[in-house]
Amino acid sequence: MVDADYTDEAVGTSIDVFSTFANGLGRALAASRDAGTEMFGYAEHHVSTVWLATSAGARRRTVERSGKVELNAKHADRIGSAWVGQATTDFADVDADALAAEVTRRLGWCENRIELPAGRYETILPPSAVADLMILTYWTASGRDAEQGRTVFAGKEPGTTRVGEILSPLPMTLSSGPGALPAAPFAIVEGSAPGLTSVYDNGAPAETLHWMRDGMLARLPYTRAAAAASGQEYAFPSDNLTLDVGSSVTLDEMIRSTTRGLLLTCLWYIREVDISSLLVTGLTRDGVYLIENGEIVGMVNNFRFNESPIDLLRRAVEASVAEATLCREWNDWFTFTTMPALRVPDFNMSTVSQAY
Repeated sequence: MVDADYTDEAVGTSIDVFSTFANGLGRALAASRDAGTEMFGYAEHHVSTVWLATSAGARRRTVERSGKVELNAKHADRIGSAWVGQATTDFADVDADALAAEVTRRLGWCENRIELPAGRYETILPPSAVADLMILTYWTASGRDAEQGRTVFAGKEPGTTRVGEILSPLPMTLSSGPGALPAAPFAIVEGSAPGLTSVYDNGAPAETLHWMRDGMLARLPYTRAAAAASGQEYAFPSDNLTLDVGSSVTLDEMIRSTTRGLLLTCLWYIREVDISSLLVTGLTRDGVYLIENGEIVGMVNNFRFNESPIDLLRRAVEASVAEATLCREWNDWFTFTTMPALRVPDFNMSTVSQAY
């Protein structure tokens, strides 16, 4: 296949992409200074033109646009802290005033500080935290590795996988590929990821694929060689991810329906502990809030957590409407996700963390 625009020149970007956003950011920084708080941030925009040629005659071209902004607001003692972020392709959809208002609202929740012990708490994971956990799950979902019994997706019998198994009682659909979120229309693999992607797959069509349907594991990623060896369909994992439960409930409505529980902001320093169960550990960051009788009553200390994302899918009892979100831990590598918030009745906060 030869793209009609294959010989076109590269597309660029410039600082002008930030012009409207910068005006709003200036207002936000001035308001933070007047309030006696601190505000930090980071914004970037990239445009990459990719030309791909193969010995089989493919001549493909695509333009990839991506950007992100993160705002972090803190009290002067650096203990009260809040974060918001947004992914974008061109900054035309980034409202700096709205982002600043949201991070300021969250910082206001930090005025009242409450100490809580480690334990299992009813916890609302916001879309950003769900995205980080689902991305890590996605990266470990190699069909070949599952067949070899090396991951959480391995079946009970040797050489089998958990495809066809119900992973969640909620009607979760997990998908990736070109569509609502930005993604290249063909496979671009700069370096092989064992079991997931191969440089020999470069140029293969990238399609919208459903990895879960109505809570059931529907398929796993395979390279073309691994798919042929296993008698499976080739499935290329695009660098975007959507989890949708078909809910119309908002995050604020989930908070109002909570008798007592925790609302997280985001997770960080997420590391695998046991690949066979996908047990991970990590820390909460930039705001853990106590909810009592439908209202946020203050900020609590940070925690170290120990959980398996796959087990969380099984135990989740409620989800919000899915919305575009920027993950926190992996956003240097994985920018575009659409995720719901999830309610987990017994999230494992294993120890108290002194990190702020």
